[in-house]
Amino acid sequence: MNVKMNWDAVGISTSVLCAIHCALLPILVTTLPVFGVNIIHNGFFEWGMIALAFAIGSYSLFHGFIKHHRSFLPVAIFSIGFLFLVLKQFYDGRLSLLFLFIAVACIISAHFYNYRLCHRSKCNSPHHKH
Repeated sequence: MNVKMNWDAVGISTSVLCAIHCALLPILVTTLPVFGVNIIHNGFFEWGMIALAFAIGSYSLFHGFIKHHRSFLPVAIFSIGFLFLVLKQFYDGRLSLLFLFIAVACIISAHFYNYRLCHRSKCNSPHHKH
């Protein structure tokens, strides 16, 4: 059984989940600290999500670049998004949400563009073996 993983879809999904965590979780679960649970401003959790986004994004974009399209544009867009994702960690309030929005928009765009370039490449023809 040959199962292929669409790393761009995984990257988009983790970016969306990260955005949901950062933007909505504080509103929905403000009572968790009463029970001793704090994942809203948990540095370990947030840096772990950033590391996961970096690992998935890097793998996906590296694979697309090497195997399919040789375009640096998805990498550049991802890098800008990742920079804003890291900067978000050092700011609070509205600036943090603005950085989050820019980061998620760039990272999702990079994965989507990488996905489109990979599917337009000649490597994706049914006669090409990977």
